[in-house]
Order: sequence, then structure tokens, then C-alpha cells
Amino acid sequence: MKDIIWLIRKIIRVTFRKKGNILLYFGGPLIGILIAFLAYGGSDQQTLKVGIINQDSAQIAGDTVHFLEHLENVEVVKINESTLKDQIATGKLDCAIILGQKFSESIENGIPDHIQLVSIKGAEVTSFVKSYLYQYLDNITALKRAANGDPEVYQKMYDRFQQANFKLQVETLQDTSKGKNMTIMTIGFLLMIMLISAGNFAEIIMKEKENRTYFRLISTPINVRKYVLANIAVSMMVMVVQVLLTLLMAMKVFHIEMNVSFWQMAVLLTLFALVSAGLSLMVVSFASSSRAAGALHILITIPSCLLAGCFWPFDLMPKVVQRIAQFMPQHWVLETINQLQLGYSFGSLYLNLMILLAFAAVFFLFSVYKFGRNNDVRNFA
Repeated sequence: MKDIIWLIRKIIRVTFRKKGNILLYFGGPLIGILIAFLAYGGSDQQTLKVGIINQDSAQIAGDTVHFLEHLENVEVVKINESTLKDQIATGKLDCAIILGQKFSESIENGIPDHIQLVSIKGAEVTSFVKSYLYQYLDNITALKRAANGDPEVYQKMYDRFQQANFKLQVETLQDTSKGKNMTIMTIGFLLMIMLISAGNFAEIIMKEKENRTYFRLISTPINVRKYVLANIAVSMMVMVVQVLLTLLMAMKVFHIEMNVSFWQMAVLLTLFALVSAGLSLMVVSFASSSRAAGALHILITIPSCLLAGCFWPFDLMPKVVQRIAQFMPQHWVLETINQLQLGYSFGSLYLNLMILLAFAAVFFLFSVYKFGRNNDVRNFA
């Protein structure tokens, strides 16, 4: 045990002798939070700026403008035709509504017409305004049909409609999609950083083989098993700190709604830390030099993170890629998080956790087998 502790101290001392490594290992995971926050952390509500050109002096046109002015998240500005194109083109207005001279007459005839919507932002803007405006106009034309052509009856019904004393109670539901997207991007970037960190620690073994330190160590009472365990211990400690730091910053500082408890996320990511350590050791055990190990590790890390959906929604990928992603441990982490966000209990997802443990076990078995039989003492280039 003393030998392992001595090796742990040695690896930590050598690694963090360079101050830049502190920023790399503990500042790197926070980049994912910043990227996710910038991508999805905007305001949930946006106010649409709608310009109104009312060419009709009748009551219905005036009441229509009044209706639009009282819509939530809509700012109505009365403009004239001479400034319409300029304000739309420069983005001062999201859209404009033109009520023609015969607008009110068309409503009274039961066929809404002489109304025009102008926008360069497309259906994303106009559909919101249309949904409210067209429903309002449909209600008025329905009154005209119900009056059977009697103008006095229609006017009474219209006045009652405008002065209705009923109230509409609006309840706002929380949109969890933004928090989910931010969570996937944050955790996906963290998974990549964890893999890179584990790879860097595993490469220490190869570098010490190259400078002959490794063989001098194992010629002492320190054997291969103790050496590898110490490397795993340091790698795990750093990755656990990365996990805790990322979760605390995401939940407490940036207030990202992950909809998954802190301890569930911590346990899940700690399991992935084991997978990362095992994979990195396996890569090093098969590599012929530290450069080859670094290149091979990056060649595995980046494509596997891309295929697993660490940086974009998994559902957007082709079916063939989705099937390939099931062979990536990152996929099972993200899939478990997704199911936890849908309300599944942590215990019911034991199969996903067992798959992660299986990945770790296979990687560790391969690496231990190779290290136990690799006594190559040749000079490294």
C-alpha cells in the first residue's frame, strides 16, 4: 500500500508540476458549459415587433388593431407605407400587417379579405401572429352568420363580443427542452475531456518506458500491478474532480435544469471514468510509443464522441449511425441521462449501468493482460 501511495504522489507531482495542466484538466470541462450556455442560454421569451398600417377607418379595423395591441409578447407600432420596407429590411420590425380600405366591409360580408402580412423572417414569425389574428377574425365572421343578415342583431352581438366579461386564465408550462439540450452538450463535452485526460495519464506509462524509468521501477518491490493501480487511481481522482466541478458549476452557477439529481449524475459519470481509464490503458498497452499512443487515443476519442451523439441530438443521426453508436460507451451514458430525464428511476436502468461496467471490465482485462506480458526493453525512437 505504501508503494502505491508513493507512486500516486509521484504521478501527481510530475503531472501538476506544469501549471498549464491544472488549467487543462480542471478548466477544460467548463468550456462545454460555456458553449452550451451560449448556444441555448438565451431568453425564453421574445417580444415580436409588429407594424400596423390601418387604411380603414371603420370600427372593425380599429377594434382589430386594439386586439393586436393587447396580445402578450407583441409590441404594436403604427407606421406608414413609406417606411414599411425600410423597417422590415433593417430588422426594426419582425413583421407588418396592412389593413386595406375595404377590410371591415369584407369582414361584414363574411369573407375576410384586404389584409396583408409582410415579413422577411418567414413562418417562424407570421404563424404566431396569424394564429391569434385569424381566430379573432373568424369569431367576428361567425357572428355575422349567426345574425342571419340582421344588422341590428349583428351589432348587438358584436358589441357584446368586444365587451365580453369572461376571462382567460393562462398557465405557463416549463419548457424542459432547452435544459435537456444544454445538459447533453455539457455532458457530451465532459465525456470527451474525461477520455482525453485519462489518455494523458495513461501515456505517462509509455513515456516512462521510453526514458527507462518504468523498468527501473518494476525491478524494485514495485510490480506492474502496483504501477498500473497507481496510474488508475490518479486518473480516477482527476476525473472525479472534473465531474464534481462540472456538475456544481452547471447546476449551482449556471443554473442548468438537468432534471437529474446530482448524485445520480455523479455515479453515472464515475462509472464512465472507469471506462475511460480502462480504454486509455488498453490503448497504451498496444501502442509502440507515446506518440503512437496519443495519436491512437485521439483517433478513438473524437470519432466515438461524434458517433455517440455527444455534440448533437442522437435522433437526428441516420439509423445506421445510431446502431453503430450502441457500441460506444458514451452513448450509454447519454441514453441513461435521457431516460432519467423522462422519469425513469435510477434502479430501473441497471442494464445500462451493467453495460458500462462491462466496457470497463473488458478494457481493464485487455490492458492488464498486455502489461503483464510486455517486457520489451528496447530503445524507443
